[in-house]
Amino acid sequence: MLTQRQLLILETIIQDYASVGQPIGSKKLQEQLPMHVSSATIRNEMAVLEQAGYIMKEHSSSGRVPSLSGYRYYIDNIVKPTKLKHQALANIRAVLSSNFSKVDEIIATSAKLLSEMTDYTAISLKPGSKDIKLEGFRLVPLGTSQVMLIMVTNDGTVESQIVTLPAGIHGDQLEAVVRLINDKVVGMPLTQINSQLRLNAPKLLNYLRGSLGLIDVFDNVLSRAVHQQVFVDGKKNLLNYLTGDNIEQVKSIYSLVDHGTAFSDLLGQERQDIAVLIGDELADNLLSDYSVISAKYFDGNNGEGLIAILGPTNMQYSKVLGLMDAFSMELSRRLSSYYRNFND
Repeated sequence: MLTQRQLLILETIIQDYASVGQPIGSKKLQEQLPMHVSSATIRNEMAVLEQAGYIMKEHSSSGRVPSLSGYRYYIDNIVKPTKLKHQALANIRAVLSSNFSKVDEIIATSAKLLSEMTDYTAISLKPGSKDIKLEGFRLVPLGTSQVMLIMVTNDGTVESQIVTLPAGIHGDQLEAVVRLINDKVVGMPLTQINSQLRLNAPKLLNYLRGSLGLIDVFDNVLSRAVHQQVFVDGKKNLLNYLTGDNIEQVKSIYSLVDHGTAFSDLLGQERQDIAVLIGDELADNLLSDYSVISAKYFDGNNGEGLIAILGPTNMQYSKVLGLMDAFSMELSRRLSSYYRNFND
């Protein structure tokens, strides 16, 4: 159990290191601590913290930097989120109050705004669409051998894909497929459609002369609408915190943040309202020098999504935690308003 003075020294080291990025020595700490403490006493306390594994020497410097254990102790026991300033909150509300035609635009804008406000990489995960329903389905001819499959959901999402038709498939057969799908699954929650299609597969296959191609394409389009969508902004900010010039590492990290499923897996299955994962707590050794702060948001219709910041381990945690708390509340409020207006 750390003493009050040791807690204060650890907090000061972490906050100072986040500001200047340099090891912190006893003389510097003596200037910053709110009480009068001799350099010798500070050095003794730093020795205790180092022995406990919360701080460590970097190279041959006499100063100390936080360890990953020190950051974890700080997050769990010391940090206090900084309340967001009124002007910053007003800016969030102004940007999110824009007119959006669909949910994806709101989620993408949230990632862009969050990245701009932090200079870190921001990731927004769209909520799972478990209650979203299929509102419309069409096949639009593009010539003699191709059609565009278009699927519209009740949240304004439009998914489409071009399909090359098997030889021998004619317009009247396609019209029969459209009628069957509209009759059986339009108005149904997306998560229930696959099972319903399987029940009607013999009829569909009869209309399509045994070809599974169109059904498979419909499944693919449906899956895109059901699964979480990921919006990333500020990828280039990752370059500011690389500890080396390993190009392959850069490529791998870029690939990681571009793939929503992989990034979502890093955050674990049991997500707190606001969570912090540091360095080796992330399920990828590429991110040993990074931290992720994530926050749930709720859309008032389909459940919960996630916004996250990927930045260096020496980020300003109190500031970012305060921002994430306010941001998730404002995003939840905006999405709830969107769905109320959409459903009216």
